[in-house]
Amino acid sequence: MSARVSIAPTAKEIAGGVTRIGPPGAGKLTAPGPMNPVRPGGLTGMTIKRTLRIDGRVLLPGDEGYDTHRKPLNPALDPRPAVVVRAAGTADVRRAVLAARHHKLPFAVQATGHGTHVAHDGALLLRTGAMAAVLVDPDRRVARVGPGARWGDVLAAAAPFGLAPLSGSSPDVGVVGYTLGGGLGWLAREHGLAADSVLRAQVVTAAGTVETAGPDRNPDLFWALRGGGGSYGVVTALEFRLHPVSRVYAGAVTFGRDRAAETIAHYRHWIERVPDALSSALLLTRDGSLVVKAMYTGDPDRGRALLEPLWKVAGPVVDDGMRVVEYPHAAMGGTFARTFDQVRVLDDDLVAALVAEPDTTVEIRHWGGRIARDSGAAAHRDAPLSVVLDTVPSPRTEAALRRAGLGSSFLNFLPDPSRTSTAFTAGNWTALRRIKATYDPDNVFGAGLAVPPARMTVSA
Repeated sequence: MSARVSIAPTAKEIAGGVTRIGPPGAGKLTAPGPMNPVRPGGLTGMTIKRTLRIDGRVLLPGDEGYDTHRKPLNPALDPRPAVVVRAAGTADVRRAVLAARHHKLPFAVQATGHGTHVAHDGALLLRTGAMAAVLVDPDRRVARVGPGARWGDVLAAAAPFGLAPLSGSSPDVGVVGYTLGGGLGWLAREHGLAADSVLRAQVVTAAGTVETAGPDRNPDLFWALRGGGGSYGVVTALEFRLHPVSRVYAGAVTFGRDRAAETIAHYRHWIERVPDALSSALLLTRDGSLVVKAMYTGDPDRGRALLEPLWKVAGPVVDDGMRVVEYPHAAMGGTFARTFDQVRVLDDDLVAALVAEPDTTVEIRHWGGRIARDSGAAAHRDAPLSVVLDTVPSPRTEAALRRAGLGSSFLNFLPDPSRTSTAFTAGNWTALRRIKATYDPDNVFGAGLAVPPARMTVSA
């Protein structure tokens, strides 16, 4: 690992008089754990603004644009940061980190706003959405992005070369935050989680250094970033593999709900026989429908033949939305995960409880395949299924999930920072806390879904 030193920044460094950075790049997201409720201590907003001389913009309460850029997408949050910094590049990110430490301000990072789960009142809020560059190398099948890049940007850049990223269910979601949190997309069973495709990252650490993380440099940080979240530093560039996927057989078939229990019971055996190239999920919707969503990257006729036994159990088709489509246009949406767990078995009690859930959308999704064979930090990879509800479950379903589930979560779907540890196995959680203690012992990047640093003991 390259040398890192904790430094007290000089005023010259914060103002931009000293620049020790790598190539300008992309940056992103945030962290978990509570922020220290430190207030500026008499520091006025104008003093902060004069201190932060950057290429981007510094916004104070009352400035035009402050209200627009202080808010995440979650309408339940109404944060009031002391200052909003709109970074234009890696140098701006570094100066913002140093300034927050120098002035003892809480620190939070936000790119597109999808992944912020805490109200960062009184903080220095770093917005990296303007750092949205996307570069595609078709020969190497690699993309390099900034923190403000969204999946739609990458899909558009990669598609002309017959390539695809391991993107999420929406083209509007930010690439870096999604990837650092694991990234469960419709290509995951065949190619792994989005985090598994990461090749290299550029990171501004809490000490103000700019590090490269990869298999050969800072491998511990590299492992943590591939699904362990964004609380080890601010990622200012991310490189990841692209895959030769252009057209897919994808969509949804809708049925009545009369045979939902039989279909779910059949699904738990059907998934054992399907290839990794086929991803699927069952939805029980609020309007009383049963929906089978699927994506297959092989021959469409073969895909239909694989799915027909499941459709036959589900009963008469109400609507057939399966089609051959360019991958960038195959996004099928997702279910808001108010409740999430992974299960090893869909037992009869759980099936009956899910079917009986009132006024709820339920999603049962097949994992397995390449997800289970990789060994990254994210998730409980050996669980074959996940169950998502968009509401708080009924007592019956809660009890059934408690018996059949792992008590787990997935970082991308987790609304509660107090449950961050449940997104990882016990061994991975311990390893992530040690890595956090190496790169951010003071928990500077402690907002949102953060890994807290381990308490390090020093032997005599």
